Amino acid sequence: MSSNSYTGEERDLLLKTAGDSIDHGLLHGCALKVDASDYPEALRDQRATFVTLTINKQLRGCIGVLEARMPLIVDVANNAYSAAFSDPRFPPLGKLERGRLEIKISILTPPEALAFDSEEDLIEKLRPGVDGLILEEGSHRGTFLPAVWESLPDRREFLSHLKQKAGLAPNYWSDRMQVQRYRAVEIS
Repeated sequence: MSSNSYTGEERDLLLKTAGDSIDHGLLHGCALKVDASDYPEALRDQRATFVTLTINKQLRGCIGVLEARMPLIVDVANNAYSAAFSDPRFPPLGKLERGRLEIKISILTPPEALAFDSEEDLIEKLRPGVDGLILEEGSHRGTFLPAVWESLPDRREFLSHLKQKAGLAPNYWSDRMQVQRYRAVEIS
């Protein structure tokens, strides 16, 4: 999946739908209901997405799914609403914040298991700026989108912060740890 996977019109429709869902949430307290059959074929494909909201380049909400379960356009509407009103790290979005909100949509490729035999081997296999990662260890799970490389460009630091996000110590290591990687098309 390349950054050219979606036309300008399709990208605009995704961003408009995300914004409309947030506006609908401000007015009605629920996500915009979207009928996928009203949209181009590429937006009806089942895709996993994350919607990231920022104000003045500061995170304001980020919600998504790692496995495709519904049409892309529906997933975006639901995740935009959830990022604005259900991210547990933030209070629900207020009307005064809406005008300053920037929306970024990440459309994910299916995750692929990453084989490694040590922490050093894993670190060597990471592709900064390309890979999103899912880290799992027992009941602990966390993910970083590829865009996180912008603020954590060092491979070791990226992995250490991901461990913390998953609820593990930054220097934690286990041979039972599982890591998957994915890529993302970013639309903003």
